[in-house]
Amino acid sequence: MPADGRGSSGVTPISYKEFFRYGIFGLAVAAVVAFGISPFTGGIVQQWSRSDVEARSKLVFNAIQPLLSRDVEDQAWDRLSDLFKRVALDKKILAVGFCDPEGSLLAPTPEMPASFSCEKSAKSENESFASIASGGRRILVAAFPISSSRGRSYLVILTDLSFAAARSSQVLAYLLAALAGVVLVLTVGTIIFAVLMMRGWMKALRRAVEEVRRGAQGVPLQLGGSSIDREIHKLLRSAEQVTFTSQIDWTPKSLQEVLQSVLPGAEVLVLSNREPYIHNTSEAGTVVQRPASGLVSALEPIMRACGGTWIAHGSGSADRETVDDHDRLRVPEAAPAYTLRRIWISEKEQDGYYYGFANEGLWPLCHIAFVRPTFRSSDWQMYRQINQRFADAVVAEARAEDPIVLVQDYHFALAPRMIRERLPRATIITFWHIPWPNAETFSICPWKAEIIEGLLGSTIVGFHTQFHCNNFIEGVDRFLESRIDREVQAVSLGGHETRIRPYPISIEWPPRELEKLPPPAECRSSILAQFGLAEDTRLIVGVERFDYTKGVLDRMRAVDALLSRNPAWTDRLAFIQVAAPTRSKLNAYSKLQAEAEALAAEINERHRGRQPLMHLVARHYEPSDVFRLFRAADACVVSSLHDGMNLVAKEFVSSREDNAGVLILSSFTGASRELSEALIVNPYDTEEMASAIELALTMPIEEQAERMKLMRQQVKEHNVYRWAGTMLVDAARSRTRERVLGLATKAGNGVKQI
Repeated sequence: MPADGRGSSGVTPISYKEFFRYGIFGLAVAAVVAFGISPFTGGIVQQWSRSDVEARSKLVFNAIQPLLSRDVEDQAWDRLSDLFKRVALDKKILAVGFCDPEGSLLAPTPEMPASFSCEKSAKSENESFASIASGGRRILVAAFPISSSRGRSYLVILTDLSFAAARSSQVLAYLLAALAGVVLVLTVGTIIFAVLMMRGWMKALRRAVEEVRRGAQGVPLQLGGSSIDREIHKLLRSAEQVTFTSQIDWTPKSLQEVLQSVLPGAEVLVLSNREPYIHNTSEAGTVVQRPASGLVSALEPIMRACGGTWIAHGSGSADRETVDDHDRLRVPEAAPAYTLRRIWISEKEQDGYYYGFANEGLWPLCHIAFVRPTFRSSDWQMYRQINQRFADAVVAEARAEDPIVLVQDYHFALAPRMIRERLPRATIITFWHIPWPNAETFSICPWKAEIIEGLLGSTIVGFHTQFHCNNFIEGVDRFLESRIDREVQAVSLGGHETRIRPYPISIEWPPRELEKLPPPAECRSSILAQFGLAEDTRLIVGVERFDYTKGVLDRMRAVDALLSRNPAWTDRLAFIQVAAPTRSKLNAYSKLQAEAEALAAEINERHRGRQPLMHLVARHYEPSDVFRLFRAADACVVSSLHDGMNLVAKEFVSSREDNAGVLILSSFTGASRELSEALIVNPYDTEEMASAIELALTMPIEEQAERMKLMRQQVKEHNVYRWAGTMLVDAARSRTRERVLGLATKAGNGVKQI
């Protein structure tokens, strides 16, 4: 080493004292710099935070504005309240509310400050942002104007800005740590290197700030995005889907488009007891029959639209001869659109599963028609066995691990859980076509818990009305240990969540059978001629299965009561009741048919006139014959004692493009909630029914037309394709939710971009 003490490089080495002195000096400089710029840094961070909150508030408003405009016009505050609660789930959003033109606060979320006033916060004609203080917190109030027929209203979004102060403290702490690191580098390096490091750090800080700004501007977030961004993305998707399903003109084509849009490539399987086409042997050979079933009427158009496989009981005498080696055939024969897979059930099995547990047990249990349900252990075992057979068939027919399975009705209460065990990724929608009784009534069933557990294997359980949904949830609450979220109507059991939803079933619009029929006037002439009635006869019709829940005897007694108190109608009206025999092996059904035939003969004898009065047709009517009868009628009586929906009422309405005819409808049908322009009656009140029939026969044609137009519009807009589309869109949401949760589980710290 040279004598001057310099290193070979010519740079004087730093002593420990110098190192210490430089270190103390560097730390002092770092502290002075940090505290000197902290107000400036804090101001910038808080300004950034406010800008970020304002941008996010605008994004939330833009996302939900279509729903707001609709619900404000409809004054649907419950829907608004539910939407606001979803928005307020983010921890940065304190509260959401709606200020009406009078300055009243509507649908506020629970955390809305008591001191908040619409009068002070929502007066600008444009969007506005203001800060208020409440409970020691600084709150940003974003107000967005909404114009409606009632005047200018405002959506208000309140954000707690206390996080900005916390963010400022964090930035200051990070800054101090970084400066301390720079000081350490300065002590072992050079001032030039330290300066370069500082410049690099500042560049990194600017890049981080730019990322924050890009996120606020709506740039798609990658793994690890903030919760508000993910929630807004969900709201945007939800708003888009809800608007789409509510505004679309529902047809088979639009249903296909919905499937392709929300469920691209999805496999659809239907599981039902009744098949859509029955092949029977006759003298003329094999004939194809479409059963008189509301379930078939509802689902068959859907399968035509979306394809897939329908799994059902093969009950026809020629069914085995018409399937291939795998018990399948393509239907309908004229234009095959989907596959029918038939399941074979022996007569003994049918007695236990179908006639026994399903129709002597569950059917009277769910229909409050004062017929005592019968429960036998042997029937229950057979019911379980057949449910397992159909569930196995679903698994065998499924080509994918995640098919969409539509399980239909009370015959298959256990199948959803059985399918779930074999196909855990399947989306299972179970629709219960009959009423669901209250918990007290359902407690009669010895196997109530097993039935509910079976249904909760579904992704979604659907009923006709919200009332039946409420009854089901009450039953779950009473008979099972589960977690129930009543706000979103969901039940969690064994780690699986099931949503409970109302889906009012309907018919296709317009019915295909109408294309083949002549105008109503010609239909009327042919029906009068067929039954030997005079041209001026006032015609009342009823079309049902011979079932004790349908009130066939009650409507006949009402006609009898009308003639007894006003004999002038004797030669002026006729009543045609078409009732297809069903479940004749059961005593209650065969007895009903015998009683109806005896009552018809008794009424005809008592009110004998120049033409027959009571016409009881105890046979199956093809759909075209039913619609011909509807088009000829002056009034149609639907007097169900208890019914989930009743599609006969909707079919009658759909048949009357002449806007004539009157619907007399039982208040105990689900349809009475939708077709309120009908004459709503209590079928147990014979005199009220008689008065309603007389009112229908004397109603001016102008009033008939006004009522019928409104009902036809209701059935048109809420047709069977909308019923199916709504369920399938909900299924798509459930599938997306499950996949997001799956990605979150795999990623551990977030979800991938949707």
